[in-house]
Amino acid sequence: MNRIPLSGLLTLSVLLAACGQAPNAQAPVQASPVAQAPVPVAAGPEFVEGEVLVQLRSGLSAQAITALSSLGVQSLETVAVTDGAPLLRTRITDAQSVEAKISRLQASGLVRFAEPNWIYQHQATSNDPYYTDGSLWGMYSAETNLSAPANQYGSQANKAWATNTGSSTVYIGVIDEGIDYRHDDLKLNIGVNPGETPGNGIDDDKNGYVDDVYGWDFANGNNTIYDGTRKEGTDKHGTHVAGTIGGVGGNGKGVAGVVWNVKMMSGKFLGSRGGTTANAIKAVDYFTDLKKRHNLNLVATSNSWGGGGFSQSLLDAINRGGDAGILFIAAAGNGGNDGVGDNNDTTANYPSNYECKATDGTLVWDCLIAVAAIDKEGALAKFSNYGMTTVDLGAPGVSVMSTLPNNTYGAYSGTSMATPHVTGGAALYAAAYSSAYGVKATAKQIKDAIMKAANATDTTSLTGKTVTGGRLNVSGFVPELVNP
Repeated sequence: MNRIPLSGLLTLSVLLAACGQAPNAQAPVQASPVAQAPVPVAAGPEFVEGEVLVQLRSGLSAQAITALSSLGVQSLETVAVTDGAPLLRTRITDAQSVEAKISRLQASGLVRFAEPNWIYQHQATSNDPYYTDGSLWGMYSAETNLSAPANQYGSQANKAWATNTGSSTVYIGVIDEGIDYRHDDLKLNIGVNPGETPGNGIDDDKNGYVDDVYGWDFANGNNTIYDGTRKEGTDKHGTHVAGTIGGVGGNGKGVAGVVWNVKMMSGKFLGSRGGTTANAIKAVDYFTDLKKRHNLNLVATSNSWGGGGFSQSLLDAINRGGDAGILFIAAAGNGGNDGVGDNNDTTANYPSNYECKATDGTLVWDCLIAVAAIDKEGALAKFSNYGMTTVDLGAPGVSVMSTLPNNTYGAYSGTSMATPHVTGGAALYAAAYSSAYGVKATAKQIKDAIMKAANATDTTSLTGKTVTGGRLNVSGFVPELVNP
């Protein structure tokens, strides 16, 4: 891997959105009509050495595409297709640096854009027992009669559970490390691709992935979404995130997620060395295709990772998901090496800093929610990034207890841990809305409800530090739907 100096390309710090401190081409889609202007970011984000992502212009002849080889790049794979033109992951075949090669490609007239293949990392810092003993503070509310300690700075999820605990018709995509789908507190809430027959070695739904029953491992190119903790030392972070979103509640074991009944699928793209832009795009597009191909009520993806610099190709993928009605919920980031959170208004963190421009008919709206971390006293976590115009709200992100591989549990901290609280809230809202009105909630309706409730939940530490000045309040929107 390598680094690009700030003086060369505008860059971002790429960290897993969990920000924790605990130990085949797609169908043609429309390009974003207007590119987002990159924001200056911390110097030195990492990228894959010797690789460049190249989005070709629409309408090029085969000869023109072949001419790329004369520019010193060789196509390794097609990551996505936009307006009939491929987004290619290419290998540099001469001695030029990544920065110099990007400049040469941009000047050729053949490409819409060229950019590094950034490397991302997760953003965590390292009658259910942990709920009743006070450990699961992120689920608590101010009320004292709910079989658990009171905490006004929790997500208020336990108050909402009195009226709705979720629905198996609501799907969430977990773009992260893998998930231990056999965990006793997760296995009932692991979603299955309805178009795939397990183990027959056939791509039944013709989405380009064979036997993608529980999702896909884009880091290793196979359908094994859980590799354990020995092979790569991974899948702890993804399993922890999944437990916060949808740990099975009321089973007398371990933890309870924000939503007790939901279907989670894995878009694993983070490995022991992080993940790349190319694989992140594949994961985002995978869930967009899954929703459209099978008409799933897939309402959001949870993204506890970050790093690298601005990527137009990743933003395009996020916009495609937004157009399909999928929220992109992202960690605000955990600051720099000093352990102190940064202001994302002035030092960008991606992907949380992207300005999504999704379309819903004639309406253009922002499909992204950026999440900061607070502690159980309601303070903005020391490590958490913030931003009055770029970070939407806060959520529990310090000493968060959740699932870990092999039927174990542990507490992690980070904006990576705050993010799945909001994702779980989105799923619970979607279930409650369908229960109340008999129709599916749109992604915009879900985001509007989350933001409205946060606006009404003033939090001193978040005033002037987030768009809403408030924190996640699940009970602020779910009960009113069940009892309209």
